Amino acid sequence: METVGRHLLRDAAYGRLLGAIVDGTLAPGAALRPDDLAERLGLSRAPIREALARLAGEGLVETKPQSYTRVTEVVAKDVEDAAAVVGAMYGLAVLSVAARMTTDQVERMREANARFAAAVADGDVEAALAADDEVHAIPLRAYGNAAATGTVDRYTPLVRRAERLLFTSAQASRSVRLHDELIEALATRDEARAVEVNSIIWGHLHHSVTF
Repeated sequence: METVGRHLLRDAAYGRLLGAIVDGTLAPGAALRPDDLAERLGLSRAPIREALARLAGEGLVETKPQSYTRVTEVVAKDVEDAAAVVGAMYGLAVLSVAARMTTDQVERMREANARFAAAVADGDVEAALAADDEVHAIPLRAYGNAAATGTVDRYTPLVRRAERLLFTSAQASRSVRLHDELIEALATRDEARAVEVNSIIWGHLHHSVTF
């Protein structure tokens, strides 16, 4: 059984590396040397190696023994597949909670979408993506399905990394409007419309990824 300290160090290394890959600090194709990363993060090599192995399993790192470990390139098919899976999980959440969303939950979605719209207007990609995550996270949390949440957590980084590269104000403005439609459907407990709009949101991303 591993110690608590080792578990925390491994998770810390994973979180730092994941964040750096998703936000582009570690760009596609960047070499990942455990010794260098350990020094930069102030950690030993063991949790770094464990974190890299986990990231490799998630498609964000690739390794060839005795040759290289590097950040994967952004591949359209991989992003499309991930977006389809993430969208399906959010679709299940919307289907489950459409008839029981509370006024408070709907209002928090509206507030998150307002932050999203403001960030889009300011050209703040990081704030926009964070607010976008929150819009969709509210019905997902209400759904309360750990497997769905775990699947979203597993595949969202592949999607978010691509969205940063593809971010345009026109597409984001369209997302603001679609969020409004999703929120209105949930507010009026229109299950069919909520599922339809969720499908449009994620289907649009699924079909617009080109590199």
